[in-house]
Amino acid sequence: MNKGEWMSELAVMRADEMQMNQVDPETAEKFIVEKHIGERIKRLRLKKSMGLVELGKHTGLSASFLSQLETGRVVPTLRNLARIAMVFSKDLSYFFESEPRPIFRVHRRKDRVRLPQTGVEPPTYFFESLGYMVPDRAMDPYYAEFQPFTKESEIKAHVHPGFEFLYLLDGDLEFLHGDQRCKLETGDALYFDASTAHAYRCLSKRPAGALIVTMAHSAVVPPLSARALHPAAAPNRNAAPEAARETNPL
Repeated sequence: MNKGEWMSELAVMRADEMQMNQVDPETAEKFIVEKHIGERIKRLRLKKSMGLVELGKHTGLSASFLSQLETGRVVPTLRNLARIAMVFSKDLSYFFESEPRPIFRVHRRKDRVRLPQTGVEPPTYFFESLGYMVPDRAMDPYYAEFQPFTKESEIKAHVHPGFEFLYLLDGDLEFLHGDQRCKLETGDALYFDASTAHAYRCLSKRPAGALIVTMAHSAVVPPLSARALHPAAAPNRNAAPEAARETNPL
């Protein structure tokens, strides 16, 4: 940054400071508290394993002032915040942007919707989404209940991008993956590439329950061999309720 740019930025900061000085002190303090500015400064400092004295040397501010700033006992000026921001290579706007809230969602059993396997009658399994309330989720957890196999049952293989993890809670299950097959018993776990055609068959006399987690990756494309193995493998999403159409890879 050349001298002219620096002087221009300094003039803007002073104008902003003058404007802030005209704001009611109570309003300014409330704004500082809501934005957790003191906590943000402390997080930046601790992340760099930096003490208050060291930060003071870099900013020209006293350690006691910085301590009061972090605990919210004093209201910072834009100039002081700019000094601190530069130490941590942050823009001044960093202290005023809304912080993303940590994701925390409880899915009550009574609120879950039980959906049948699509495209097969009678369905060989039912499933419930355990993450339907989480927006833009990175994974999709489900509870699946596989029905005992009968002569009327039909095995329907399917594919979807990404990977899948299955933990068998109870019962016995036969799993087919491409040209491979294996028997799973209670407590067994399975991790596999979901872009290969796969299917399930309940071997026990009672329904088999499983926890399933899928993770989709846009870069993963089902290979031609998998699609050729089962042309109708893609799930019929139109048959599922609106809330579950995009999260039904089973």
